[in-house]
Amino acid sequence: MDLKDIARLRVTCPDKPGIIAAVTSFLHHHGANITALDQHATEAYGGTLYLRLEFQTPHLDVSGPALERAFQDVVAVPFDMAWEITYGRNIKRTAILVSRQEHCLMELLWRFARGELPCDITMVVSNHPDQREAVENFGIPYHYVPVDGDKEASEARMLELMEGEIDLVVLARYMQILSPSFVERFPNRIINIHHSFLPAFAGADPYRQAYERGVKLIGATAHYVTAELDGGPIIEQDVTRVSHRHSVENLRAIGRDLERQVLARAVASHLNDRIIVSGNKTWVF
Repeated sequence: MDLKDIARLRVTCPDKPGIIAAVTSFLHHHGANITALDQHATEAYGGTLYLRLEFQTPHLDVSGPALERAFQDVVAVPFDMAWEITYGRNIKRTAILVSRQEHCLMELLWRFARGELPCDITMVVSNHPDQREAVENFGIPYHYVPVDGDKEASEARMLELMEGEIDLVVLARYMQILSPSFVERFPNRIINIHHSFLPAFAGADPYRQAYERGVKLIGATAHYVTAELDGGPIIEQDVTRVSHRHSVENLRAIGRDLERQVLARAVASHLNDRIIVSGNKTWVF
């Protein structure tokens, strides 16, 4: 399917009979062809409904803005909906932040180069110069923004680079804690990746800590960044079993592999508007 012909509707509202019928009938009336529909109700009766719907736009009888105004009046208001329509043609401009570890960064750049991530990676920003050549080989600008003890100045420089240009920020093993004021600029638009041991094994060398405790599972978690450190809504996770036969370096290698896959899946879900955030929880369709 051509992205320029796709639109996506995401809805959160009190659940009651007739919502799906009202939404689909409205879109049919205006010439939309629905190609995907996923929904989840938290209770059999009286819960909350989460809905994601994808439809084709070439035969709409009105413009996008007119469709949205009509949807608000005809469907959203009667059903008390929080909703959003996004369009595939509006490719999300993405910045990647990275420190020295390159595995997550290179996974994203490789998938982007193969057309698997529908975005425009406009820049990579790092507090180290290490990855410049690798990034520029993909034709992507690389900005070295050292921290050097002055986090406020470094964040100001990053915001200057991103100002008015960035829809999504991906922390591909960026080993700096972002300030609350920075995070507030991108609500539910910063994605982070880390190992799944937290809150256990925090701090330096978590894989050695895990090895010394004899862990049996290695995992990774991708989540939206909030002011609470590593406490934002979880988007994607994965685990694999390990045993006493795995060395510390084996655990690190397994962890790196999981981190890059989990982060890539989380980023893809965001880019394709598959995520609905409610409080500190996500529904990923």
